[in-house]
Amino acid sequence: MKNEISKVDKGSIAEELGVEIGDRLISINGTEVKDILDYRFLMSDDFVVMELEKTNLNEIWELEVEKDFNENFGIEFKDQIMDEAKSCRNNCIFCFIDQLPKGMRKSLYFKDDDSRLSFLQGNFVTLTNLKEEDIDRIIKYKISPINISVHTTNPELRVKMLNNRFAGNILERLQRLSDGGITMNCQIVMCPGVNDGIELENTVKDLYKFYPHIKNVAGVPVGVTKFRDGLFNMKIYDQSSSEKQILLMESMQKKFMKEIDEPFIRLSDEFYVLAKKDVPEKEFYKDFEQLEDGIGMIRVFRENIKETIKNLNMRKKGCFTIVTGVSAYNEIKVATDAIAKESNKLKIETIRISNKYFGETITVAGLLTATDIIGQLKDKNIGEYIILPNNMLKVGTNIFLDDLTVKDIENELNRKVLICDYTGEDLVQIINEYSEEDN
Repeated sequence: MKNEISKVDKGSIAEELGVEIGDRLISINGTEVKDILDYRFLMSDDFVVMELEKTNLNEIWELEVEKDFNENFGIEFKDQIMDEAKSCRNNCIFCFIDQLPKGMRKSLYFKDDDSRLSFLQGNFVTLTNLKEEDIDRIIKYKISPINISVHTTNPELRVKMLNNRFAGNILERLQRLSDGGITMNCQIVMCPGVNDGIELENTVKDLYKFYPHIKNVAGVPVGVTKFRDGLFNMKIYDQSSSEKQILLMESMQKKFMKEIDEPFIRLSDEFYVLAKKDVPEKEFYKDFEQLEDGIGMIRVFRENIKETIKNLNMRKKGCFTIVTGVSAYNEIKVATDAIAKESNKLKIETIRISNKYFGETITVAGLLTATDIIGQLKDKNIGEYIILPNNMLKVGTNIFLDDLTVKDIENELNRKVLICDYTGEDLVQIINEYSEEDN
């Protein structure tokens, strides 16, 4: 049922008023609630009249709700956005979903392009399937920030890259959102010889005109799997081409730093790893707002290890195997070697897993599968515990991309699997917790 309530918080206003799981929200202040944005906007007042269907009683209740402005009413809905997610109308030349093998879980093949998910979950949207009234509603409801997949501001090139004849009006859409006071974060999936180099430079200059409404821009390298039969002939970045993009952006970043005290455009850590260059210092990343794009992960990992290593319990002993991808291997190994060096009672081995599932051109840990982890650890002498970063798993679950679970790894390898934050924040804490007192 549309707008069905799936959770009522204990002690909340909703519970006090008799709202129950299975009830259905109809309207607020006489306005039909079409989706989560309507709900959040209409419920922000300190007094609202809510119309609710009590499905177990087959009755319609009218509830007068008095609360503090923006106070949480205390309910969650069965469908997070209270509506069907808008699917993507593009056919991007770099689309990762088009490169997935068959047989994975159904949800992985759904291409969303929904501004509501951008606001709620941080998903990136292209703005190509928005109607004018959708943009009006974003501005009216102050849906901010929105994460936007720009890729290029060149109209003809954007039409080509997204394979959508309506994709060329990106600057007009950005202008409308900027004029409406909407904060935007932008992403550029960089494709060698397509939208990098001079095209990238022009795109960044165009986006900079919208500062501060466009707060920052992330440049990430295209991901290319082994399942690209019949798709655009996409190259991948190597050491030389990665270094060229870094140097190009450094000249722009210096200019921006002088003007706004921020680099504005940042490249993902993968570029620096490929170019064999060290990542920038901590100050470069400010508040590390672009971690989800792989920007600043190495730096924040180093900082977290440096900060937490002093908490290592020297009286305990343990044997651990830490699993990561090709890109992060050297960084993780330096950190784990430093931890083990602090205490000769700890044995910590870092193992690099190659991505056989998607192809070895995919090197990030977040795209590793349980299949590869099991296959490549099975014949190795591994520790008592296996430590994996949580970015390998579907958010809020223990499920990998190949639909296997943490339990599957434990059963196959006969080892306990421990999940740590991919930023390394809780790595030392986990080692302490699962180590034993040395008698």
